[in-house]
Amino acid sequence: MCSKESDVYKKIEKFLKESNKKRLPPLLVILGATASGKTDLSIKIAQKYDGEVISSDSRQIYKYMDIGTAKIMSEEMDGVPHYMLDIVEPDQEFTLADFVDKAKEHIKDIHKREKLPILIGGTGLYIRAICENYNIPRVAPNEKLREKLRKEIKKKGGEYIYEKLKKLDPEVAKKIHPNNHRYVIRAIEVAESGQKMRKKSDPEYHVLKLGIDWPREKLYERINKRAEIQVKNGLIEETRGLLDKGYDLSLSSMSSLGYPEIISYIKGERTLEEALGWLQKNTRNYAKRQITWFRKEPDVIWLPGEKYAG
Repeated sequence: MCSKESDVYKKIEKFLKESNKKRLPPLLVILGATASGKTDLSIKIAQKYDGEVISSDSRQIYKYMDIGTAKIMSEEMDGVPHYMLDIVEPDQEFTLADFVDKAKEHIKDIHKREKLPILIGGTGLYIRAICENYNIPRVAPNEKLREKLRKEIKKKGGEYIYEKLKKLDPEVAKKIHPNNHRYVIRAIEVAESGQKMRKKSDPEYHVLKLGIDWPREKLYERINKRAEIQVKNGLIEETRGLLDKGYDLSLSSMSSLGYPEIISYIKGERTLEEALGWLQKNTRNYAKRQITWFRKEPDVIWLPGEKYAG
């Protein structure tokens, strides 16, 4: 599964040479579960190969949500430019199509300046949409349908609406985890409009995917420790600040890991210890879903986390 360090850098150099031969612009992808160390590795590679980083995290796009989304801070970037962070308000609609359009603009600009674009993140659908050149329908939000589907989730469970998606568009359903209700709802919305998301035949980029691999127990230790640090560094205050601005749990942004758990503490529904334990558990479950997704991703070179993420 894992490669030696020197072999990996040789693979990157070979990949860059192949891009010239194929006459396709290069795109390096660093993927993996939350807390696996993608950020550290991306900085090292960016500094070595004159790269710039594009986040493919569906939660780090939101302003004011730094600690809960484990967003890289400017002082941690070590001079490496980063994009797709803090680009929308927490109550602003932001679709997969929006992500693809903006990410491709950055990739094009980075190539134009003869730098290496590095796509990094844990949102599998975002990564796949870029790498496999999805043709994504532009469908306006249908709030009436969304509210109906949310009520069905509360009454009948998430599996009920996932089965509905499978009937409407089985191919898209395969690409979305049943527990990702936000994506399932959006996919139903698109399918009911009569449009479908499909992969284009011709790739836009020559892609190399690097994945960070940890033994499950070690990854879970990292997740538990990071959650403790998040609380210590001000997650409670950050969450209170979002609530004070008028953002609440009805927003998809506020369903991001960390905020529902801390809100339960702020409301007095859980002790801080209980809220922290709930956050750790939910994050471990999320990581497990990410791992399941990425193991199905083709052509990933898996790297040992002990060596590359520390």
